Amino acid sequence: MTVVVTNRASADPSDRAAAVAVAARWGVPFVRRPGSGALRELLASAEAVLVVERGAVTLWDAAGSARWSPGLAALRIRALEAGRPGEALVRVGELAPGERVLDCTLGLAQDARLAARLVGPEGRVVGLEASLPLAMFAAEGLRRERKDPGSADIDVRHADAREVLAGLEAGSFDVVLLDPMFTRERRAQPSFALLRRLAARSPFGTETLAEARRVARRLVLVKAPRYGPELKALSLRPEPASRSASVVWARAAPFRPPDGG
Repeated sequence: MTVVVTNRASADPSDRAAAVAVAARWGVPFVRRPGSGALRELLASAEAVLVVERGAVTLWDAAGSARWSPGLAALRIRALEAGRPGEALVRVGELAPGERVLDCTLGLAQDARLAARLVGPEGRVVGLEASLPLAMFAAEGLRRERKDPGSADIDVRHADAREVLAGLEAGSFDVVLLDPMFTRERRAQPSFALLRRLAARSPFGTETLAEARRVARRLVLVKAPRYGPELKALSLRPEPASRSASVVWARAAPFRPPDGG
């Protein structure tokens, strides 16, 4: 997928310098944007455009845009701090300080940010995203957020999770997160609509789950639409959830193949 980086229409030299640095970091073209109309021209030749400022990033495609925001993750963290029950990564995943978490479907880093808070600064969170514009959006958005001293850093990598899992040693991470792409379109906020449009269309199957179970030391967590076919296709049962929950989680135990097998 082709992606370019540009500056905001009214950019000053420091904004342009920030945009040039982002383009160099990801090895994609930087195109200087002289005015607001130039964005339409860029979208005529690129599938996605990342507009960079010193303190913000906005991702555009032909159908719309989204500005990076902590979003639901911030609400979930506040609920966690207030001691309110119900958070799946606590209730189902039981993530603990110091654990290593591999998020195979980073997306907008909603789950990764909560995982980073749960494992704390002594833990480790790696987020894999197969879509280059989404990986850039997440990495540069996180880079511009205020550092939370109580959270682990999130190491964002543009990579196909299936290839990464196959190359990892058994038990490399304590917990592996999988979130297959939703098969049914739903009304969504602009950021989630953009996520669906730009996400890599490569749903996970039983082979990917098997690799995740090999890599996980303690647990694999799979997230899916409540009434979708994803969990059944993987022979997994959802954990109990509230009646209002639109998504559910399932647990899969780690698997160690026999020596020599």
